[in-house]
Amino acid sequence: MGVFSRLRDIVNSNLNVMLERAEDPEKLIKLMILEMEDTLVEIKASAAGVMATRKKARRELDRSQAKAAEWGDRARLALDKQREDLAREALREKRFYLKQADMQESEVAELDGLIEQYGDDIRQLEDKLAEAREKHRVLVKRHVHAREKKRVQKQIRKVDSTDAVMRFDQLEHRVDRMEAEADLVNLGRRASLEDELLALQEDEEIESELAALKARVAGKNQGG
Repeated sequence: MGVFSRLRDIVNSNLNVMLERAEDPEKLIKLMILEMEDTLVEIKASAAGVMATRKKARRELDRSQAKAAEWGDRARLALDKQREDLAREALREKRFYLKQADMQESEVAELDGLIEQYGDDIRQLEDKLAEAREKHRVLVKRHVHAREKKRVQKQIRKVDSTDAVMRFDQLEHRVDRMEAEADLVNLGRRASLEDELLALQEDEEIESELAALKARVAGKNQGG
């Protein structure tokens, strides 16, 4: 495939559609970028060659125009010297160089148009290359994000696994056992004399408070 055929295919391509259909979009966009870069190098090399040819054609045009002007001056000089025969030959030379200049001028104009077309092609290709590079950047960013998300999900699944839950249950059971062992310290222990006396005192206070409460209730009932 020629460079211009590749250029047209690249410029007319729909990157979004191509990437959506690709099995490996990131790999495809990398290949496309390499293809665009290679094509851009070839296009610029061709444009440089045409620009060099145009410069040479312009020099030849200037030379032909200068020669035509020079032979025109010689024709006038010959007439001034009353050498009509020399003036006629000089005019033939002038006409020859003017014809040369006309052809060279057409060639320069054609080369100017070609250089302008190269400029348009290069701009379009550079725009397409910039678009591809941006899409590659986005794809890489999405790939990194997806990889990180996958890692996080893997960690979550690891935490939610049966083995992790079992370890958590074992830890909870150990805490329960430690609390039970602490409760066992006082289980079955005989109350001290001081504890028993305090309990009796508390019972007596409660009984006194209860008797006083009953007396007040009875007094209210009798008064009513």
